[in-house]
Amino acid sequence: MKKTLFVAFALVLAFSSCKVQKIEKSFTKSEVFDQGHLGFMLVDPEKDKTLVDINSDKYFIPASNTKLFTFYTSYTILGDELVNGLNYVESGDSLIFWGTGDPSLLHPDLKNEVALDFLKNTQKDLYLLDNFDQVEAFGPGWSWDWYNYYFATERSALPIYGNIVRFDKPEEGKIFEIIPSIFKSALEANEPEEWTSYDFRRDRTTNQFSYNLPKEWTGTFERDIPFITSPEMTAVWLSEELDKPVILLKGKDVQNYEPIKLQTAAADSIYAQMMKISDNFLAEQLLLLVSDQLNNSLSTRDAIDYAKENLLADLPDEPIWYDGSGLSARNMFTPRSIIALLDKIRAEVPLEKIKAYFPAGGESGTIRNWYPADEGQPPYIYAKTGTLSMSNALSGFLLTKSGKILHFSCLMNNYAIPSSELKTELQKALYFIHDNY
Repeated sequence: MKKTLFVAFALVLAFSSCKVQKIEKSFTKSEVFDQGHLGFMLVDPEKDKTLVDINSDKYFIPASNTKLFTFYTSYTILGDELVNGLNYVESGDSLIFWGTGDPSLLHPDLKNEVALDFLKNTQKDLYLLDNFDQVEAFGPGWSWDWYNYYFATERSALPIYGNIVRFDKPEEGKIFEIIPSIFKSALEANEPEEWTSYDFRRDRTTNQFSYNLPKEWTGTFERDIPFITSPEMTAVWLSEELDKPVILLKGKDVQNYEPIKLQTAAADSIYAQMMKISDNFLAEQLLLLVSDQLNNSLSTRDAIDYAKENLLADLPDEPIWYDGSGLSARNMFTPRSIIALLDKIRAEVPLEKIKAYFPAGGESGTIRNWYPADEGQPPYIYAKTGTLSMSNALSGFLLTKSGKILHFSCLMNNYAIPSSELKTELQKALYFIHDNY
């Protein structure tokens, strides 16, 4: 009897080892993955066992996998309820307020008006304290020619309208809308030519916009173009929205005030949009919210340094971390550190929230067209993507048919082939794990 059990156990081990070898070979023997630099790690957290380890100790440019670090830091410091969206003090007949980095004020998707209603309802004179100089519009290592693209929307102390102009054509046969409408006077059409679609652009140094009008075109669209932020324009726009004066207050140090913090937007909604569609603007603003929560000032660097020292000091390798979004090619992480971070997320964030925040394979967010489950089955991949011209990444949680939840991190750098080829190869490998482990 004992011999039979021993033989059966040995067969199970051999079969399991064979599956792991096949998984590893799907990466190491792949003609696609062999064309660049690959790091991959797969862990069974229940057994505390590393199943596959390929260059997990090497640093890679993570692109938007950086948002995993931003998410964990924000969730730990800010929680999952309401963020502090406005700092203010009251002095006599005056209400002095300033930004915390909260991105939600009149954001076209978040649609939060709590701060606006608060300012509308006060009977005091309104003064916007200028703390905009605490925040650089662009992160370190960002490219100057990204100014016209939503993925590089300017960071600021007090965003309004999401710091973008939205050109929206939700229905065929109708002219497009401009949100906010205050930018209608800053838009002009180019001379008609043989355009095949609408194209919107902003002048590099001013908030002047232009567009190409096609002669014949049907369909719908939504285009978001960043505008140049400034405290002066923010004060003017707030005055128009509130229908009462907002005076810009310059030359005052916010550190001289002990503010009351007005709670505004639901952190849950910010996390979900940031993670699902890989929203760079929200990621950057979240780190400013963290900094404000910690020390009443706005500094991405301070938020990162605090996280590295107090939340992430036990990672296997120090994160080389510069911004919230992953736009900077100066960011570098190792797969094994991302795995350690995923362990922390699983330990501290309920699984139902992970599923609500993370893109789901074949269903939502940036992987809605990739990693689909079998027909009629729920998603088996909940993971964060990452894409730059030199980097592709996918890290998160893989649910197997046997009921296990595995943690994985795949970082790919310096591939000269289309990212679709990498995703196709990775999709095959991850499905094999899902189907067999």
